[in-house]
Amino acid sequence: MSSPVNPFIANTFAPPVMEARNWLLETKLPKNLKLMNLSQAAPIDPPPKEIRQAIANAALNEPQAHLYGPVLGNDDLRSELSKNWQKIYNAAIKNHNVGITSGCNQAFCATIATIASPGDNIIIPSPWYFNHKMWLDMAAIETNVLPVEDNMLPSTTMAENLINKKTKAILLVTPNNPTGIEYPNELLVNFYKVAKKHGIALIIDETYRDFHSLEGTPHNLFQENNWENTLISLYSFSKAYRLTGHRVGAIITSTTRLAQIEKFLDTVSICPNQLGQIGALYGLQNLSDWLSQERLEILNRKKAMEQGFKNLGNWKLKGCGAYFAYAEYPFDLPSDVLCKRLLSDKGILTLPETMFTPATQKGTTNIKKRHIRIAFANINVKEINEMFDRLKDFSID
Repeated sequence: MSSPVNPFIANTFAPPVMEARNWLLETKLPKNLKLMNLSQAAPIDPPPKEIRQAIANAALNEPQAHLYGPVLGNDDLRSELSKNWQKIYNAAIKNHNVGITSGCNQAFCATIATIASPGDNIIIPSPWYFNHKMWLDMAAIETNVLPVEDNMLPSTTMAENLINKKTKAILLVTPNNPTGIEYPNELLVNFYKVAKKHGIALIIDETYRDFHSLEGTPHNLFQENNWENTLISLYSFSKAYRLTGHRVGAIITSTTRLAQIEKFLDTVSICPNQLGQIGALYGLQNLSDWLSQERLEILNRKKAMEQGFKNLGNWKLKGCGAYFAYAEYPFDLPSDVLCKRLLSDKGILTLPETMFTPATQKGTTNIKKRHIRIAFANINVKEINEMFDRLKDFSID
């Protein structure tokens, strides 16, 4: 007899990005076309040289960089991030409101672990970020699905109708993964009011905040009185400073919640990566101009995506921002089948809507899932134009 497997783990779907990589092993690519891997939303370039040098210097010359550190992260990084966020949000965010984690995914897992128990539920707009859904499934926490409207924005009225005695939080991602949509401040404030009214948490994943198209403060939630009693914000250094392999993220919340989060982190990772924290600190202190240029380049690619879809016949761009475009295609094929055809016929690897939505939706029938997510941040404008050249003559006949 084989050893037992937790059924909640066993019944959780496989990692979508890994599944897409398996398609590469199974699919014969066109001989005349180079692969365009638009499946994963992560920088493929290394961190800027200055950060790599700071990490190298620490590795060679700072013995403490190889030892355990504080569970909630190094004091200097927590302090620097709090000052950075005070400036961005024009709000009172102190270092004791900041916890550093091993990536933003861990920030989410740790947060959920302090909020919900098996059988509770979290309201999540669909399409969702699949790792959020995977963690909830593995933790036996129900996903209370909130379908977005045609403009890819969730409704506060619909969300409030979903709240029940087992609801512990509403989760939003802005700029959104997978749609790229930026949630307006007014909408976020209304969600905050709903959460506060019902005594539940509002979790906002701001992984792609640094690439927001609007100048200035992304939202005013940190200016609300006693914001920390309702709002929990999650952040990632991976996208801002290309520190994906170093796993550095953050949670901004109350000191009371961080004390509970500390228990989770101490039993999982003990402390965040020391060298990664040193790289993140250097970036915060020295590379604001560099990050501003990175943002402008992403916005330039966004503009190219928007223009390209205007010339693409019956395709419809439903959302575009940060690293993503979410597009509706005109073909009568399920999205997972279409993605495999795009790979075999045009050498384009994207992810299907089926990876971001439930298999069935209560109260609806025969919904055709005709959307794909295109992670365009790792291709330049010339390559984006080449992608559209490939799509122009793509057909399923």
